[in-house]
Amino acid sequence: MKKKRLIQSFKWIFLVSKRFSRVDRKGRSAATSILATLGIAFGVMTLIVVMSVMNGFQMSFIDSILEISSYHVRVDELASENEASFFNLLNNSKQVLNYSPFYEAQALMTGQRGGANSVLIRAIDPSVYENDSGFHKEVRMLSGDFNLSSKNSIILASSLARNLGVRKGDTVNLLVMSGGSDVNLFSNDRIFTVTGIFTSGYQEINNSYAFVNLDSALEYFGTASKKHWGLKLKNYNSYGSVLHNLKETFPEAKVQPWSVYNKTFFGTLRIEKDMLRLLVGLIFVVVAINIYNGMRRLVFERRNEIAVLSALGGRTWEIKSIFVMRGFMTGLAGALSGLLLGLLISYNTDLVFNLAAKIMYFFQYLITALTDRANLIYVQENSTYSIYASIPARIFPGEVIAITIFGILAPLFASWAASRNVLKMTVSEVLHNE
Repeated sequence: MKKKRLIQSFKWIFLVSKRFSRVDRKGRSAATSILATLGIAFGVMTLIVVMSVMNGFQMSFIDSILEISSYHVRVDELASENEASFFNLLNNSKQVLNYSPFYEAQALMTGQRGGANSVLIRAIDPSVYENDSGFHKEVRMLSGDFNLSSKNSIILASSLARNLGVRKGDTVNLLVMSGGSDVNLFSNDRIFTVTGIFTSGYQEINNSYAFVNLDSALEYFGTASKKHWGLKLKNYNSYGSVLHNLKETFPEAKVQPWSVYNKTFFGTLRIEKDMLRLLVGLIFVVVAINIYNGMRRLVFERRNEIAVLSALGGRTWEIKSIFVMRGFMTGLAGALSGLLLGLLISYNTDLVFNLAAKIMYFFQYLITALTDRANLIYVQENSTYSIYASIPARIFPGEVIAITIFGILAPLFASWAASRNVLKMTVSEVLHNE
């Protein structure tokens, strides 16, 4: 019985709210309602597009760091006698995609034309490029092949190769190299042939990374060089159970997730994103205040109708819900419109930025043609837009859903706050004033 009465109450609330909306389309509240809906729509759209572009910009760095540099999980100081158990544990784990050993050393590299640059030498298994899809995706070959079959072959990052003045087929020398007592600090005999040049999405990697094979590490890095293990997971954020199992099984090993490496850099990106989200989110605050003021005026304008509804048996919460329903419908219409527009723009950012560049160029050309035709030869499209267009937007469903829900809740809360003044005056007072 109670359930039936509740359903009837909601039907009545929806019906009255709908009738009020029809009347308000021709009244003074129409402009407020339309502007509120547009404000929510553009707020949701802007926040989705900004977050998607920011995600794409940041993830281009993060993906390169995780897939090339830090791995998802790194294991150091693993005892050699435990490697068999280590392999067995990883092979039986459903979260681990692949794993591989590597060595690292710092060096001063010189090119055959006299250039010199500090470099991080990483010795890896040559099969990693084919077996690790993430590594293969982020290491984009510009010249040559990722070929480490020869002991003295080397793959250089693009900016490093440019600073050294070397190309594919040239030779480089690890003139000064870190290591233990069995490694010569200075040597002219560590000659490598460049078999390929790659680039990544992170400039620091492009400036300093070089790859050699494991045999080179055993010969040149010295016996004191430590062996590291890099693990790739199906989901790099879900590393908790893998870390727990490794630490529990191999307490002597040092096990660290990707979030520990470049912690300051990742923290800076997170703060940047949070601040941008806060600034854009202020749009909803402005719209909510506008809806609150508009709804208070609407309550005052509808005091006669409210008094009549109350006199006919309408309960206070039901009458309040009429205006809350108005706010909910405004937020729902604006949020869904903004969601569709935001997704449409996010999936076509290259077209949007290129179109914006052409529009800006057109107006700039037109104004220059009308004011100073002699400078028309200097008018060009803004290259910054092409850079923005090259950044692939990354849409995270959780963020999109949260933004949409927030766009609905902002006007809903504002309407609820404004509806508290409903029936602040008694029915008799309202009718007596009339």
